[in-house]
Amino acid sequence: MSNEASVPNKPSSSKLSNAKTETEFRVALVVLAVVALIPAVVTNAYWLGVLIVSMYFAILAGAWNLLAGYTGQFSLAPATFGMIGAYATGLLAANFGVPPLFGIIAAILIAGVIGLVLGRIVLRLKGPYLALTTLSFAEILRLIASNSINVTRGDLGLSVPALFNSRLGWYYLFLAVLAALLVGLYALLRSKAGLFLQAIRDDEVAAARSGVDVVFWKTAAFAISAAASGFAGALYAHFAELVTPELGLIGQTGLIVSMTVIGGIGTLVGPVVGAFLVYVLSEWLRDIGGYQLVVFAALVVIFARFFRDGLWGIAKLAVQRWRSA
Repeated sequence: MSNEASVPNKPSSSKLSNAKTETEFRVALVVLAVVALIPAVVTNAYWLGVLIVSMYFAILAGAWNLLAGYTGQFSLAPATFGMIGAYATGLLAANFGVPPLFGIIAAILIAGVIGLVLGRIVLRLKGPYLALTTLSFAEILRLIASNSINVTRGDLGLSVPALFNSRLGWYYLFLAVLAALLVGLYALLRSKAGLFLQAIRDDEVAAARSGVDVVFWKTAAFAISAAASGFAGALYAHFAELVTPELGLIGQTGLIVSMTVIGGIGTLVGPVVGAFLVYVLSEWLRDIGGYQLVVFAALVVIFARFFRDGLWGIAKLAVQRWRSA
């Protein structure tokens, strides 16, 4: 089937989808503008580091949202692809002396290719079968990284050279990458490819009957999501200067899913807002012990049950009621 086919009722659905995406994109730009101004107020190195890691998770959440929110493929391996990107650039630097810039580019390509292969393997799986398969993949790679002591140094961690040493520079670099991701997703969703992905999410069988190349677009979504996650992981590796298998823990994926669902899955701005809220809150809750995941799991259940559009949906509803009043 050709991937140039059109989706039924394209004119009306396209206008509605584009208007929704346009609004979300504008709000996302406002959020990023506010984030850009934060260093003028917050000068503490620790909290700047917390915000940098929040942006790392925002990139991962945005990449996972493309797969789960816009294509309907519920993968449990977003953190794993971040780990793949981190180890790719770290191992290239440690074993072959590859400069960080080229290591980051290689990490994007390696993560994208692995995502492409995984996407082809899980192509016909749905729901819990897809989730379990990607979870198994994630755990296998994490255990390989943990047990390959001669290569990765296992749980001791692999030392990675720094790209530069300015925390403020890292802040704006992560912000620039997050902004580029949002611009790329915005352009993708406004294109015919974005309509195809959302048609697959809504009804895969109907999309295939309408001429959408389901195999091609599902695989492409997996590869793009994996490459973006690998990019985030590679940047994080050079920021932290250390890579450990903990980057691929299921708890990390749980955070990413929590951020996306709480912020608003299937929206541009939701994963960004959710990432900042969840990670900053998790750091604030760190002093009370290991209850962060319990709190966020409860929030995910509440939002999934009562507020399916997340914080973005609540904000839209509040604005609508204010206007009507």
